[in-house]
Amino acid sequence: METLQAIAGIIADHVSTDGFHATPIERLTFARSSTVTMPMPSVYRPQLCLVAQGSKEVALGDRVFTYAPGRYGVVTYDLPAVGHVIEATPDTPYLCLYLDFDPVMLGELAARVPAPPDASSTAIGKTVSDASPALLDAVLRLLRLLDDPAARPVLGPLAEQEILYHLLAGPDGARMRHITASQGRVAQVGRAIAWIGKNSRTRFSIAELAAEVGMSASSLHEHFRAVTAMTPLQFQKQLRLQDARSLMLIENIDVATAALRVGYESPSQFSREYRRLFGEPPVRDIARLRAAPGLAVMS
Repeated sequence: METLQAIAGIIADHVSTDGFHATPIERLTFARSSTVTMPMPSVYRPQLCLVAQGSKEVALGDRVFTYAPGRYGVVTYDLPAVGHVIEATPDTPYLCLYLDFDPVMLGELAARVPAPPDASSTAIGKTVSDASPALLDAVLRLLRLLDDPAARPVLGPLAEQEILYHLLAGPDGARMRHITASQGRVAQVGRAIAWIGKNSRTRFSIAELAAEVGMSASSLHEHFRAVTAMTPLQFQKQLRLQDARSLMLIENIDVATAALRVGYESPSQFSREYRRLFGEPPVRDIARLRAAPGLAVMS
């Protein structure tokens, strides 16, 4: 508990406003929210998320993950999910850190750390677990380097490697190895996820995607759902809708143009699916975000 409180204290010392905050340590980001937030979809990239104070929920397909103080999440693919802070106050804000995975560093360590027995199994690309004391100690060592710029370039990579070691040697070791896998079903699903990400605006069939990654349609459907908790077409739909939302918010384009640009042929179908995902029609949702951009924090 003392270690977790120290981690929360360092985050609080470095961020005084709500939102995401880059740090002098590459790949390390802090997040803060002084209030609960509405469910907000976003694409989670491969990273570690450790909650130091407050709580949040993240839904991936039909799976819901709860983060509480001392719990961490691991994401091994670019996954569209919906998250929101469920416990936070101005006096006790939600505080967490994100550490993006360096695939080169991770690959080198994975080759040296013994793999758990189920390292080759297909597993969902996101999970939440209780942090071990050793993992929390390693995180605290990394964060203390924020106030030691002379030691940071030398000791920072060592602390980061120690964090990755504990993840690889812990209950998520098999899942962590999915990031560096180049063979087998896990790698094929990873290629399917990447292909959809690059071609989310293009119509495709399951048969076409299966051929692209060298799997049968039935095998792709089974393993893709096991990793993402979604079918490939559901996955594409979430990416399209989030893409359209960004276009309307940033480029200030109308609903029909955004729908067509991301691949929808029917603006009415787009509006229906948008409302199901975001809770409001496109025009109302974008107006709400522009009026209160903090609503999008902590997704």
